[in-house]
Amino acid sequence: MTALRRRLLPWVSVVILLAVVAATHTLWLELLGGFLVRAEPPARADLLVVLAGDFYGLRILRAGQLLREGFAPKALVSGPEGFYGFHESELAIRFAARHGFAESGFEPFPHRETSTRGEAAVIVPELRRRGVRRLLLVTSNFHTRRAGSVFRAAAPDIEIIVVAAPDRDFEPASWWRHREAQKKFLLEWLKTMANLVGY
Repeated sequence: MTALRRRLLPWVSVVILLAVVAATHTLWLELLGGFLVRAEPPARADLLVVLAGDFYGLRILRAGQLLREGFAPKALVSGPEGFYGFHESELAIRFAARHGFAESGFEPFPHRETSTRGEAAVIVPELRRRGVRRLLLVTSNFHTRRAGSVFRAAAPDIEIIVVAAPDRDFEPASWWRHREAQKKFLLEWLKTMANLVGY
């Protein structure tokens, strides 16, 4: 091999690699988006918990459907304070009622936590107090893997089934085409990596 070829070989390899990445970008971008989603089909449970953080109401509406279908007798609605003097749980339950779901099926669980780990820290003792053995945990699709990991680590004694609610912005198969989905993807990946290292 001539000296020129030896010098060009690394550059040719980089060009080929970039060409392969460009040609297959939709595949690996979809895989990266899909990794965040780890949801299961619902099953009959002792209680349903709706996690906070969905400002479009899709989590609470998914919970309402599950209640209506008889998967749990009650939904505990997580909700931090700070929404113009209200807790998110209060507003979410009102939203569900406006969409035809009975308010009696929902129970607000107000608190001051603003992270999934914080939610788990305050919700898990309540689950144990109620004697919950199997839980349906409802959250947005992109949040299912991390939420399930956090709650299972906090409550290894409770069977936790994570149910995905659709998200208005995030679709795993096309998230890179929309700005809001891109932001959710990047933030969720950062939080997922932080969770993996115990932060």
